[in-house]
Amino acid sequence: MVYERPSGWPEACEIIAEAKPCDIVFVCEHASNYIPEEFGNLGLTPADTLRHIAWDVGAAQLTRRLASQMGAQAFLGTYSRLLLDLNRPLGSPDSIPVISEGTAIPGNQSLSKDAVALRERFIFMPFHDEVADYLDQRQKAGRNTKIVTIHSFTPVYLGVQRPWHIGILHGASRSYATDILSNLRGDSSLNVTLNQPYVISRDGDYALPVHGDDRDIEAVLIEIRNDLLATEEAVDRMAGLLGSALSPVQPFEAGRSNSDAPLEQDMLP
Repeated sequence: MVYERPSGWPEACEIIAEAKPCDIVFVCEHASNYIPEEFGNLGLTPADTLRHIAWDVGAAQLTRRLASQMGAQAFLGTYSRLLLDLNRPLGSPDSIPVISEGTAIPGNQSLSKDAVALRERFIFMPFHDEVADYLDQRQKAGRNTKIVTIHSFTPVYLGVQRPWHIGILHGASRSYATDILSNLRGDSSLNVTLNQPYVISRDGDYALPVHGDDRDIEAVLIEIRNDLLATEEAVDRMAGLLGSALSPVQPFEAGRSNSDAPLEQDMLP
């Protein structure tokens, strides 16, 4: 489907083309803090748009490094999550947030249906169409595919310290997530766990349930604490760790079920 974008609005999706055969497809929904000039920064200060509320700090750089070293296809969002969150179902309370981490978003208050539809049409739909079309091509070609989405989180959230360095979140792909976790736990300096600091849900997430679980494609969301992505050297180190952890993961085997253990066990640090 073709979308004629308003002036000053970039393409909704930055695509890094696959450079060599790779089972993994990377997705980074919160890669950018860009807000078109016409929105007046949504009433926020420039400093606010550099915070986690506007994007996942360091996630884009990490995704590009991983795609480069693995030769993988990658899809990166090009707008701030404050305009519209690519990892939330349309119409959900957090799709276009009116408040984020205690900060009111003036430019998102009392939006008309037309204003909401504009963002959905030129941000959400073209991004996810690109991802879906590419997955369709791989499926038709009979290629094995795993989806890995890259996110970052803050060390402190609403005053609460977060001890984890990396969280591997999953829906139906518990075995895949556990394999990655086991590989990362080879580094004793890392606090790595499953389903922290968030859990995947149909109401609160989009990419994993829709592009992964609904297609029977193994899919995980990897959360990295953003103080571990603060410098180019730190990003390079994390890309090396994750690249090594993802590369040797065994292919999916029938019968390895998400129901092998209750979700609550995954949430323990």
